[in-house]
Amino acid sequence: MRLAQKTKSFFCYFFVWIVCFISQSAYAEFRSVTAPKTILYEAPSATTKRVYLVSEGYPLEVIVNLGDWLKVRDPYGTLSWVESKNLQSKRTVIVKVDKANIYKEPELKSGLLANVEKDVVIELSDPLITNGWIKVRYQQDLDGYIQTSQVWGI
Repeated sequence: MRLAQKTKSFFCYFFVWIVCFISQSAYAEFRSVTAPKTILYEAPSATTKRVYLVSEGYPLEVIVNLGDWLKVRDPYGTLSWVESKNLQSKRTVIVKVDKANIYKEPELKSGLLANVEKDVVIELSDPLITNGWIKVRYQQDLDGYIQTSQVWGI
């Protein structure tokens, strides 16, 4: 009887651990560029080939964290390396459609606040997704909602 109880406890803890592991691995970590200009490299070293130059606020998805260096993915799926000191936890998104709309409320019927062109970076006010919408801040003073299908970085 004690062996059955221990086995049951083991499987319960194991199941919880598996669920936590799977949910953690499904979580994407996004950061934004903090420096005015940041170089993305081919490998985790400043002596390797320079791949891209990105500007402040640009969102990147962290794939691998080596401490001083991060392997990142950009909105176009390209993998590269960046020094971790050049990224911050402040979140941004980038418009991935030709024109995206920012609304006053998270619904198409609410007032249209702005039209935003493709590849424009927008500050993320709240990463919580509500029915396919996120809250953003555009040009420092315009707070509204944009559909998650129109941006990358969530």
